[in-house]
Order: sequence, then structure tokens, then C-alpha cells
Amino acid sequence: MRTLNANMEPVFFAYPHRDDLDAIVAEVCKGEPEYDFVAAPEGFRHTFWVINDKKTIQRITDIFAEIPAMYIADGHHRSAAAAGVGKERKDRCQVDLRVQTANADRVQTANADRTQIPEYEFFMAVCFPDNQLTIIDYNRVVKDLNGLTEEEFLKALEADFEISEYRNVDISKDFSAVKPKGLHNFSLYLGGKWYSLTAKEGRYNDADPIGVLDVTISSNLILDKILGIKDLRTDKRIDFVGGIRGLGELKKRVDSGEMKMALALYPVTMQQIIDIADSGNIMPPKTTWFEPKLRSGLVVHELS
Repeated sequence: MRTLNANMEPVFFAYPHRDDLDAIVAEVCKGEPEYDFVAAPEGFRHTFWVINDKKTIQRITDIFAEIPAMYIADGHHRSAAAAGVGKERKDRCQVDLRVQTANADRVQTANADRTQIPEYEFFMAVCFPDNQLTIIDYNRVVKDLNGLTEEEFLKALEADFEISEYRNVDISKDFSAVKPKGLHNFSLYLGGKWYSLTAKEGRYNDADPIGVLDVTISSNLILDKILGIKDLRTDKRIDFVGGIRGLGELKKRVDSGEMKMALALYPVTMQQIIDIADSGNIMPPKTTWFEPKLRSGLVVHELS
């Protein structure tokens, strides 16, 4: 951000949807878009409209002013970086202005006598209504079983999970038959077989917005307790696969011998994310995979 003097990728916000704002967007989208293209290699279509009408802009501004909070879905680090760079620029401008005005025997702040807030006080964001977002699962693959055999690993899981093997299921066309069926249900791929794992009652805390998450349950009861993986961010024995790539990618990485087992999680809900944010907490690492995502560089915000 410092080097480019710009934001190249927006922070991804979700907000409680508003019918009046949806109506404005729908009306704008009846016009000709500024951009309309399909991005390779993913194949996602991006259609982009620009709003220039001042009355419409003011109405959108007024509606957002009434929304109590927006929630960072993706971009916590970008937000912090933008705040840090903005503070650096502000401090530097104040010092420069003091030097410039010292001879006049007066000191002004960086924003004195300005009619506009400087661009470095802002960062770029894209905001989606919560009812138009799809949260996709974020799955795990692990290189080894921490010295256990497959049988010993399955036996260790029995302490905290109800386990059943998927038998006579057809996954030749899709993997819907072996996907997690709901919260606290996981799909395990091990030794060429798919298993259903359901966390037993009392193994998680429904009153804790973080403790009730499946990423927390799987981290505590499987990755840490059995496999000895303490830190998801730094442990080289684990990797993460966005759910948009499908369970077939999990099977492929295990069957290739690269990984020993794969764990598919049920996606978190938007309400869980809101509850965690409202409680003053943040989501555990590698929890959510959001779609749609705006292409980086589609819009650029210069800081000066």
C-alpha cells in the first residue's frame, strides 16, 4: 500500500440487507454497465455499474448511515494496514505543515482550512447485503495421523464423535451424498473411504459463539487432541481447501499420497459471524470462504 500509494483490493463487508437499498441497486442495474466480462480461468462474470447521480449517491449514503454495523467478511489485515498507512500519512502531513508554517509563527493541523478529507483517510471496500451472500465451507487436509494407524485414529475419534461409514453411495458425478449434513457434522476421507462424524452432545459449548463453531470443534477435538496440530497458521502438516473447489479436490489430494486424510466442514452461517462480531470476538483462522469476490485491480483507490 505504501509502495503503490493505492488500495488495489477492496475489503469485503457484509451488512444487514435493506429493501430500499436493494431497490436502488436494481434500478441502477437496468442501465448500461461500465464493465461486463468473464474472468479467466475461473469463469465468473463481473458486471460493474457506476453511479454518478448526486441524489442517488446521497440517498445511498443516508441509508448506510442508518445501518448499525457492517461486518468484515474478508480483509481484516487490509483494514488494519490501511489504518496504519493512513495514520503515517496524517502524521507526516502534520510534521510537513508545521515546518512550512514555522516561519509564519503558526502551527496548523493537516486538515485545517481543507474542504475535503484527504484520500489516505479512506480505504476501498465492497459491501454486499447479507441475504445475497453465499458462505462456502473451508476444508482441511492433513499430511499424517501423528503416528497412529488408520484404525487407531478412527478409534480415537469415537470418544467425541458418532462415526458411520458411507456405504453404497455414488460419487461418480458429484459428492453431495457425502457432504456434511448440518452443523456439528463432518465428512472424513481416509483410506479411500468416506465417513460421517457427528460431534457428541457436551463436546462443545452452545452458549459460546466461538466454541459452538465447527472449526473450533474440529480444531480442539481432532486436529489438536488427536493429531497434535496446535496452530493452524504455522503448522506445515495441514493445508486448507476452499469449498468452491469441491470435495473432489479433497479426495484427489489424499488419493495422490500428498495428504493422509481430509476433513470437510459444514459452512458457518452469516448469523454466526454477526454474533461473534457483536460479542467483540473475531472468527478463528481459515473459517470462511465467501463468494462472490471482486477481482483485484477492477477498481483502484489512490491515496493522494
